[in-house]
Amino acid sequence: MGNLSSRQKLILQFIQNNKGVSTKEILSEINKQNEKELRRLTIIRDLDILLQKGFIFRSGQGRGVRYLPGENQWLHYFDPQNYFETGPDERKIRFENFNFDIFESYKFLFNKNEKEELKKLNSKYQKRLVDILPVIFQKETERLTIEFVWKSSHIEGNTYSLLDTEFLIKENREAPGHSKFEAMMILNQKRAIDYVFANKKEFKVLDVDKIINLHAMIIKELGVGEGIRKKLVGITGTKYRPISIHQKLAEALDEAVELINKTSSVFEKAILTNLLIAYIQPFNDGNKRTSRMVGNAVLLAHGYCPLSFRSIGDYEYKKAVLLFYEQNSALYFKELFVEQFKFAVDNYFRV
Repeated sequence: MGNLSSRQKLILQFIQNNKGVSTKEILSEINKQNEKELRRLTIIRDLDILLQKGFIFRSGQGRGVRYLPGENQWLHYFDPQNYFETGPDERKIRFENFNFDIFESYKFLFNKNEKEELKKLNSKYQKRLVDILPVIFQKETERLTIEFVWKSSHIEGNTYSLLDTEFLIKENREAPGHSKFEAMMILNQKRAIDYVFANKKEFKVLDVDKIINLHAMIIKELGVGEGIRKKLVGITGTKYRPISIHQKLAEALDEAVELINKTSSVFEKAILTNLLIAYIQPFNDGNKRTSRMVGNAVLLAHGYCPLSFRSIGDYEYKKAVLLFYEQNSALYFKELFVEQFKFAVDNYFRV
């Protein structure tokens, strides 16, 4: 949503909350929140942008024209700051339980122009790989690995600093004042991402066994059972409840993998992987760590720059994931993903 103005976001939010509104009603609502009164033509231009991007659609003719939210629920807009001002018991949560129609409701996440922009960005990364010296490539891979492992662990509450993580990975030196559990969490992810880098082609087509194997590497010796869970899990900060039945979990993971494999856009594959594994929660623990790891595996398998997530705010990441759990909207996660992809291309594997 970073390419929409604050006014356009307000318009979009108003249309989603009040389906079937006229230009006059939109203008009146926006002017209530604006110090300077806006002209009708200004609002019409904003509406045209929202129409072009597929966030809304228009119904009727002449004075009977009404604007409605786009049919793609995956791209419904929510203001993250306003949404999370209230607690989980006060929020209007659309899906408190797993939505088994989630796979059928998927349409797209990127329009043609967005895909082209991201492909051009990735071409910079690919050109650098052609010219980069092997020793520099190795150092950059190590740097990205350390920063990815650190951030992925930090999101899950690990208190190792980036510097502590570097010493642990490079010199196998545990940081004083930290638990063995934290060190093992980091080292496990290091081994898993090393495996991904060494076996990129393996993840061009996903299957459930590949996801389970990566999860097993990530939770090794952390007291977490391997394989698809047979117990209930709860998620802090939300009323959303994942699937509780083992067989339904397996079926949902199968459907997720099928959807990811048949999706043509690599960026959409990676976002689907990040969100759906976390949403399904197929494992007792380590679901989001696994989702980020497999998401990077998908990017690498297709020749795209992996993400370190280094510059993402932990809280913003969690808000984006919770928005998907509760509303099935991937829009905020998409925005953060694009920001992190641009950051990765700008900061890694530079000659």
